[in-house]
Amino acid sequence: MDFPEKLEARLRDREDKNALRQLPGKVMYTDFSSNDYLGLARSAKVYRQTERILKEGGIVQNGATGSRLLTGDHSLYSGAEEMLARFHKAGAALVFNSGYDANTGFFSSVPQRGDIVLYDELIHASIRDGIQTGNASAYKFRHNDPEDLEKKLLRGYEKVKGKYGGEFYVVTESVFSMDGDSPDLETIVVLAEKYKARLVVDEAHAVGVFGRAGEGLVQELGLQDRMFARVITFGKAMGCHGAAVLGPQRLKDYLVNFARSLIYTTALPPHSLATMLAAYRELSGMSFRSALQENIAFFKSELKTQRLDSCFVESGSAIHCCIIPGNENVRGIAGKLRDNGFDVKAILSPTVPRGQERLRFCLHSYNTKKEISEVLKLLATFVE
Repeated sequence: MDFPEKLEARLRDREDKNALRQLPGKVMYTDFSSNDYLGLARSAKVYRQTERILKEGGIVQNGATGSRLLTGDHSLYSGAEEMLARFHKAGAALVFNSGYDANTGFFSSVPQRGDIVLYDELIHASIRDGIQTGNASAYKFRHNDPEDLEKKLLRGYEKVKGKYGGEFYVVTESVFSMDGDSPDLETIVVLAEKYKARLVVDEAHAVGVFGRAGEGLVQELGLQDRMFARVITFGKAMGCHGAAVLGPQRLKDYLVNFARSLIYTTALPPHSLATMLAAYRELSGMSFRSALQENIAFFKSELKTQRLDSCFVESGSAIHCCIIPGNENVRGIAGKLRDNGFDVKAILSPTVPRGQERLRFCLHSYNTKKEISEVLKLLATFVE
């Protein structure tokens, strides 16, 4: 059967721009690319603790058997959501199958017709997809720019609060996945309160990395009571699978009734929730979290030693990006690093804007100082 010509043309266009995505297969190089910041995905202790949780609960079940509203709301869900609410100091937590499901479910159902959503221009694709599926108007503000956000808030305030009697929603991330940088959350909170906007923060890349016990950047700053909602995910530093929306109990009630990505999908199996519970128990151990913070500090010092800091985006997170314009250029340098045993991913346009292509270094608690030094010395020989 012939392949549709319109689809073939889109693939050829990607090939012509050297931007065609391909599945990489199993990678056996030194890891500077995975989101397993704390090494919990490979933790034997978490693996054994997961088995213990299932055994102690008398759970012998491979699948959830249905959506949560049918037969899939198994016994681990209530305890997991109660733990998440306590740990993250939220009124309630609702677990979704993934961060993508959490964001699309929230943003497609919560903002209503007549509401306005203001979002950072570099917000994650899952949030954009959720907004596009919903009925609210949406406008972007410049990345990490509170002044531009306030202009947008001021412009739409009378329209939303007066003419339509609607709601403002302001959306940002605490750590941006493609830059590794963070917004001025304290200023954004003040602006949201000034204009009676409801603030939503995606903490996917902050949970496990920031906070006294890995609670995330919002709690590190003591801002959790001034949020309307937070989205946390378990597939990054927590090393497992799933996500949750944190907020008031009535928000949880609403999402259970209207979030299609929760209602119309098979729930997570018990093993996924048991792994998440085991990973959260491990967060109380500080050694691997301290090792990650030490590696972040060492990486930044090595950037200065190798005179690479000018081409890197400023970041205090586990994500550090070297801007190398051009898909062919950045792919070539990633290939040279891989030839020397280092897995560093090239991020191509259109994932990032043309001219903003970059190498994305993800740091981990298990990376050694020697590995960090060697990969940056190599990079310095490839980057002008």
